[in-house]
Amino acid sequence: MSGPFLAAETGQRESVVARVSKLFRTTAFKLSIAYLAVFALCAFLALGYVAWNARAVLDDQIVSTIDAEINGLSEQYNSGGLRRLISVVERRSREPGASLYLVTTANGDHIVGNVASVPAAVLAKPGQSEVSYGRGEANADEHFAIVQVFTLPGGFRLLVGRDTEERDRLRAVIGRAFASSLGAVIVLGIIGGWLAASRVLARVDAMTRTTRAIMAGDLDDRLAVAGNGDELDRLATNLNQMLERIGELMQGMREVSDNIAHDLKTPLTRLRNRADDALRRASSADELRAALEAVIDEGDGLIRVFNALLTIARLEAGSASEIMAPLDLGATASGVGELYEALAEDHGLAIETRTEAGVFIEANRELIGQALANLIDNALKYGTPDEGSPAKVLISVEARDGFAHLAVADHGPGIPDGEREHVLARFVRLEKSRSRPGFGLGLSLVNAVVRLHRGTLRLADNHPGLRLELTLPLLRDPLPARAEPTESTDATS
Repeated sequence: MSGPFLAAETGQRESVVARVSKLFRTTAFKLSIAYLAVFALCAFLALGYVAWNARAVLDDQIVSTIDAEINGLSEQYNSGGLRRLISVVERRSREPGASLYLVTTANGDHIVGNVASVPAAVLAKPGQSEVSYGRGEANADEHFAIVQVFTLPGGFRLLVGRDTEERDRLRAVIGRAFASSLGAVIVLGIIGGWLAASRVLARVDAMTRTTRAIMAGDLDDRLAVAGNGDELDRLATNLNQMLERIGELMQGMREVSDNIAHDLKTPLTRLRNRADDALRRASSADELRAALEAVIDEGDGLIRVFNALLTIARLEAGSASEIMAPLDLGATASGVGELYEALAEDHGLAIETRTEAGVFIEANRELIGQALANLIDNALKYGTPDEGSPAKVLISVEARDGFAHLAVADHGPGIPDGEREHVLARFVRLEKSRSRPGFGLGLSLVNAVVRLHRGTLRLADNHPGLRLELTLPLLRDPLPARAEPTESTDATS
């Protein structure tokens, strides 16, 4: 009986292949592919032509507006000199709108204007150009403008420009129309592809069933790989690798969630109890006000915790890695150390800074300053020395073996060897430090910043005390720019 069944099965397979082969040879399939290509090409050319002309028109309008601004400022300069020009620019800078103004010295120092920063090469080369600039807002997105630069007597620089946000917004509208049109074309292509590739869709359906099983909770299931090395096999392999990574991240998220539930339960309970106690016992407006202030303090502490968690997540995702620039690490360390001198005196400690000149790294200034602030704050909280030990915190910066080494050392009780790696995790606090304020996120944030900068964080014995050392890649050829110390020290936890 096996012979007839085998013959029937073979005939069915040949019939399927024949139907698919015939489908690929049909005129309808060939025309659908041709129409898809023609429609896509026509949509691309038409919308591309509209976008190009719209940008040209807007650019001409922007240049005309800038020329009018320049003519007006020229008249003001001719009638009242540089002082009159600065006064007019200062007044216009405060007015709302897309116009940009900037007056600098010959060295590029800001005098007046509503532009916080532009590339140095722009000011050094008079003429018209399209550049990126900064408005000065914290965590602001990058802005672009068309500007003209003039050199005034005495080497002063005048920049007049206009933001291109309106032009870019129109381009975005055209882009969405472009995407919608292509989407319609793609739908037609999908329909034709489904009609012409039923055998491929069978594999896609199998992959869909597997993904649904995964979404339903079977996270150990994986997509089938046929082993023939085609595009669907490559897709299945990559998706399986992605699922493995998602599983690891979910495991980490579960651990963090458990930590959050455990470590934030106490402050939330305290917050609730204080509010409840105020409702039951407060007999005057002053008592209610005091209770509300206590509740607000607790709430602020919880907000700081969640801000620190969000910062750590952002750093681990690498979303801040593009904001890098040459940074003088010694100057930054000295600046942050000065900010903490008064707080150190309140703790009965002194801050001593020893830095080498010219130790440059490529880094995010704000994040490095924040990490250093966390280390200093940690040393002040837990670095109270025993009797006979120096009452100071030492901040040192040196270049060695192609790396920049930033260290913060105290003479407190330190951390045992077996717990030094453990304290870098989130919400980890040693038993002897649980009586002090904090949530155990400071060193975790520092570690995330260091990893973002391709460095390492090492905890070592300071004999006595703790020495925390950041090792970061040294920038061999820094740009000739003067580094300023950071003042961002908000996310200590």
